[in-house]
Amino acid sequence: MNFIEVIDLLGTIAFAISGALAAFSKKLDPFGIVIIAFVTAAGGGTLRDILIGVEPVSWMRNMNLVYTILLCVVITFFFRKRLLKLRKTLFLFDAIGIGLYTVVGLEMGLTAGLHPLICITLGCITACFGGVLRDILINEIPVIFRKNIYATACILGGGVYFILVELKVPNEIVFPVSAITVIATRILAVVFKLKLPTPYTQQELKKIKVKNKK
Repeated sequence: MNFIEVIDLLGTIAFAISGALAAFSKKLDPFGIVIIAFVTAAGGGTLRDILIGVEPVSWMRNMNLVYTILLCVVITFFFRKRLLKLRKTLFLFDAIGIGLYTVVGLEMGLTAGLHPLICITLGCITACFGGVLRDILINEIPVIFRKNIYATACILGGGVYFILVELKVPNEIVFPVSAITVIATRILAVVFKLKLPTPYTQQELKKIKVKNKK
């Protein structure tokens, strides 16, 4: 396995656990848990591959990814009570997942010969779309559509990636530094409650909260 395949596998593990934990928190049945874990781990990569014309999509050509997702579901099942008690576990695995998958998306875009801005877009899609599908399926508003710094972290990581590439830094450093940038940005944003500006007034936000409660 090359370095990018290792990162892809680690991202799959992080997102599979994230999806499984989300499913367990909603008390879904075993089939539902596997589906949510699979969609979370493979959803972003599937859309990315479709957009750049990879046929068949990555997980169909690499059974190791499928086996990894299933193994993660089993492991999460045995440790679910302990993991669910740690409220930030789901968030942590999700942050790790978007960091690793952003790098995979960037590298796939470069391999396809795309413009850096398009590569960053692919990185965001790879990192975020699985989480969007997960949240929709468990009846939650996707994090990316809220004020949270989520896709912004992926964009920042993509910028760091291309700056390091321009400086001719070895890939062995570029990949982890870019991923860590995304993960650190996401974690710091949550810890310090940093959010993107909202177009709504406080009064409008209060009305939205009241409607949601109803």
